[in-house]
Amino acid sequence: MLDFSPLFQSGMVVQIHVYFAIISLLLGIWMLIGTKGNNYHRTLGKIWVLCLLGTAISSFWLNGIRMIGPFSPIHLLSILAIFSVIRAVQHARAGRIGAHQKAMKGLFYYALIGAGLFTFLPGRLMHELAFG
Repeated sequence: MLDFSPLFQSGMVVQIHVYFAIISLLLGIWMLIGTKGNNYHRTLGKIWVLCLLGTAISSFWLNGIRMIGPFSPIHLLSILAIFSVIRAVQHARAGRIGAHQKAMKGLFYYALIGAGLFTFLPGRLMHELAFG
């Protein structure tokens, strides 16, 4: 059973980051399985983009693993995610739907799922929440 007390005891930036990430994950699943191209998709997509950006940007205040000053290699993924979100939106606005879909799926699988799996390593917050 999940124990959310470690999250609630964490700093506000950690909580904001986790909330953005969870919303991004859930919306991302919905975006993958839902109908594409309608107003509902566009509206949820805008919210998803904001949540993805919130997740990436908030990561710069998380410095639990310090390798290069206050930063770690995961921060490079955050930079890549920010640029990927911008590029994916540009693709959609330009009508390059295939490129837009590819970029958004990449963000979902690599930035959310891939990076998210690392948060379940021993010693990390999500590991503590999930496994005690």
